[in-house]
Amino acid sequence: MEKDIKILVVDDEERIRRLLKMYLERENFIIDEAEDGNEALSKALENDYDVILLDLMMPGKDGIEVCKDLREKKATPIIMLTAKGEEVNRVQGFEAGTDDYIVKPFSPREVVLRVKALLRRASTSTYVQTEAVTKDIIVFSHLTIDHDAHRVLADGKEVSLTPKEYELLYFLAKSPDKVFDREQLLKEVWHYEFFGDLRTVDTHVKRLREKLNKVSEHAAKMIVTVWGVGYKFEVINE
Repeated sequence: MEKDIKILVVDDEERIRRLLKMYLERENFIIDEAEDGNEALSKALENDYDVILLDLMMPGKDGIEVCKDLREKKATPIIMLTAKGEEVNRVQGFEAGTDDYIVKPFSPREVVLRVKALLRRASTSTYVQTEAVTKDIIVFSHLTIDHDAHRVLADGKEVSLTPKEYELLYFLAKSPDKVFDREQLLKEVWHYEFFGDLRTVDTHVKRLREKLNKVSEHAAKMIVTVWGVGYKFEVINE
């Protein structure tokens, strides 16, 4: 039996919430709503949503604050919705830990497609069935990445990562000892080619290391900073 997909739609405009709810319910998703940042954070912490559609500009606690606060506790996939299309807002969203970014005005059909894409990447459901014959697993001494299940084990213990943190780790681990600069990582992992604050990459590397380090110091040390260039994944067999 397929797992019910639960989505939290957060926006201070009721008409936008209703529009997204209508389109998403057509896909048999279960929709919950929140009209401000405080309500959103409360619901997101109390419930296990598969995706959160989060408005950036809201009275009180804005989307960036909600995202930062939630990331301290959970890895729920987040798509940021905003009327601001400026690059700086996109960068702020990625730094806070959002996984995707949609600028208003948007097509509700596009939102549905982006939600489905994020669900596939997050592998939080069986919404998309795969007929994989061979399992895609990368195994190192202190780290195992099961790509079919989007599952990461460090010294045998599962590590909870956001979709972007997972994609970053998987991308680096696929090419051990190869150095990637920040521009390459933005293009390959975030799929955006923009000139902006490259701290987006640094922030995610820092967060990824911290999560791995809580479980395994050896696994955390595998993500190596190459000063003046970028980052690489280094195999440690201690």
